[in-house]
Amino acid sequence: MKSNRFIRATMLALGVSILPLSGQLNAQELQIETVESIDSIQNLDVNQVSESFGHLIKKNIESLGLDFDVELVIKGIEDAVAGKQSPLNENECIQAISLIQENAFQKQSTINLQLAEEFMATNRMKDDVVELEDGKVQYQIMEIGSGEAVEADFTPTIRYTGEFADGSVFASSKDDEVLPLSETIPGLAKAIIGMREGEKRTAFIHPEFAYGDSGYMPPNSLLTFHIELVKANTQMDENEEMVIDQSLEELALQEGEQALR
Repeated sequence: MKSNRFIRATMLALGVSILPLSGQLNAQELQIETVESIDSIQNLDVNQVSESFGHLIKKNIESLGLDFDVELVIKGIEDAVAGKQSPLNENECIQAISLIQENAFQKQSTINLQLAEEFMATNRMKDDVVELEDGKVQYQIMEIGSGEAVEADFTPTIRYTGEFADGSVFASSKDDEVLPLSETIPGLAKAIIGMREGEKRTAFIHPEFAYGDSGYMPPNSLLTFHIELVKANTQMDENEEMVIDQSLEELALQEGEQALR
């Protein structure tokens, strides 16, 4: 099943350079100005477009996460223009790339899991760290709250920042965000339960209670969340629930884009 995922990612990255020419992406998605007249089209500099297209290809090559020899990529383009035969056919090339990606994925998955295990084992020794699940979910209280406490079936309103083990931020709330505990990862839900309004916690979540090696996150990532509880339980109507669903979908898309960069 994982190999199919890599094949799809490979085809997406290879194909996105061609999509603008086929008209399948609109101007807004490409973040370019809409050409409003025939005169504007005629004034386009083909040389500039050609050079810019090269940059687009380079960007898509990088998104595959492989150490390509750019000179050989250029040679392949030149050979294709000259009508020479490719060393591999299209299917063989995609299969080869996906296999290399999967091997790299498995290697990174093993490394990240080991780092997560080591971090959680060391972190649990700190006096102010509370462990909710043995070696899996831990938290520190950074600021004590005094309001209502979150229960398991609540829908709290929070502010948060999510970080990887190296401190890089993968997600951050711009405003107060409503988070149904039943719709988030188990580790984050466990870390939020019991928080009082006004409280700030830092939660440390083992990949087993986060995304594991599935989804669009780097495989087996240890996640750290800095959380502030604004409101313990938020009543929502149907329209608000739809907005939350859309926000979760947008976050998943953003994670996917980051993983392909």
